[in-house]
Amino acid sequence: MDSTAALPQPQYATHDVTNQPPPLAPYDASDDPALLEGLRREGAEWAEEGIRRLGARAGSAEAQEWGELANRHEPELRSHDRYGNRIDEVDFHPSWHHLMRTAVAEGLAGAAWADGRPGAHVARTAGGLVWGHTESGHGCPISMTYAAVPALRATPELAKVYEPLLTSREYDPELRVPTEKPGLLAGMGMTEKQGGSDVRTNTTAATPTAEPGVYTLRGHKWFTSAPMCDVFLVLAQAPGGLSCFLVPRVLPDGSRNAFRIQRLKDKLGNRSNASSEPEFDGTVAWLVGAEGRGVKTIIEMVNCTRLDCVMNSATLMRKTLVEAGHHVRHRSAFGARLVDQPLMRNVLADLALESEAATTLTLRLAGAADRAVRGDEQERAFRRIATAVGKYWVTKRGPAFTAEALECLGGNGYVEDSGMPRHYREAPLLSIWEGSGNVNALDVLRALAREPGAADALFGELAHARGADTRLDATVTRLKTEWAETDQVGARRLVERMALALQASLLVRHAPTTVADAFCATRLGGDWGYAFGTLPAGTGLDAILERALPGGS
Repeated sequence: MDSTAALPQPQYATHDVTNQPPPLAPYDASDDPALLEGLRREGAEWAEEGIRRLGARAGSAEAQEWGELANRHEPELRSHDRYGNRIDEVDFHPSWHHLMRTAVAEGLAGAAWADGRPGAHVARTAGGLVWGHTESGHGCPISMTYAAVPALRATPELAKVYEPLLTSREYDPELRVPTEKPGLLAGMGMTEKQGGSDVRTNTTAATPTAEPGVYTLRGHKWFTSAPMCDVFLVLAQAPGGLSCFLVPRVLPDGSRNAFRIQRLKDKLGNRSNASSEPEFDGTVAWLVGAEGRGVKTIIEMVNCTRLDCVMNSATLMRKTLVEAGHHVRHRSAFGARLVDQPLMRNVLADLALESEAATTLTLRLAGAADRAVRGDEQERAFRRIATAVGKYWVTKRGPAFTAEALECLGGNGYVEDSGMPRHYREAPLLSIWEGSGNVNALDVLRALAREPGAADALFGELAHARGADTRLDATVTRLKTEWAETDQVGARRLVERMALALQASLLVRHAPTTVADAFCATRLGGDWGYAFGTLPAGTGLDAILERALPGGS
């Protein structure tokens, strides 16, 4: 018998856990007035019940755990099977598949293109704004599947076969003959190591076969997500110039197409998502659009994915604001809750302004996309320039925003268990993906110079708010004289002002006066510092926080 069993057992607890917040989950990710108001305003009020249901699911303990596990257990490349056969497959944690299955079933992939209701694309974007509270990585193949549909329509014969599968709400992760599956996912292969954003320097060669419209590819891609998709839109050099091609992972006869994954990228963030370097060697591909028109064909895909970059940045802002607000409600210092400390309230209110402006702009862009699809040429022109403007600015604000929200948690926010480091690592990607800041800023200059309707559409939108705020009026007047004179050196400065004017115009028309006035005073009027939390005295902090934080301030 163990003689120590009868001795008094030591007490190992040295303290009680106090002054720590309870878990946030479950919570409602759709509990955001700016989101719900924008959903109704942009023509998708019919989707509100579904968005609220999805918001509750996104904030559930189960879905939040899926996001955490999908990032902790990263995808793994299996280049060969046990017998030495080349298979080029990527294995994901089950949580990844749970996230993907839900996103596809909720219509966040291609389903909006098959939905005849006005506002379908707005509803999809609103769904992304709430489901993105789980994690960001799986949004990549979801976004590319959505974006592939309009590009594929450049070749109606291909669209007839693949569009019903890309717009399906069925998720099937197995590699099989695409036409034998209930639903498909699409990826994109544009960049190469020698060119990056300069896709016209691509060296992947496309050789015509005896069968019309069918080519074989030889070359490589530098950054292709997500390699387990069923089909990919790929740029390659055909005899007639840079062209777009549809590349399936599995050919119609059931054999594997040549899609050799050299490695998966070891990335700063977005770690749940597999990004790869594939090699093509005799890879069978179908021409999409005309030879030599590859950029024009794929630009519709880029417009869609750029909107999703704005959406995902706005989602990260909202998610981290909710996390920060929850923490400061339950944490005390110097005799008061953090949320009641005046300076912390200034920080949170400043973040709330930025978040509402990003969400409001995101839904306006989605509304423009929806109406453009339905033939509204004015909205098409506005979408063309405003999406590039929004992509530049909102994604630029993301890293600074998430860093400040993380700091609201102090040292607790710097610990992986809080989830905030994952959000912080994710934020820079959205500025880089689909054209870095410089690429988007130069794209705005290009649109202004080459598309006469672009400037008219932008200033027409700003005119809706004329007279509502003198600071906004002054900014718009200055923009009208500056845009035609701006060169590359001043491109970022110009686009920043355009974005702020656009956000301000939306807020003065649709947000509470306290929110709009604070935004215009700081972002346009210059009554602001260089960091968040520098709102001027007299700003209606209480009203801003009451609106922004779930459950009030």
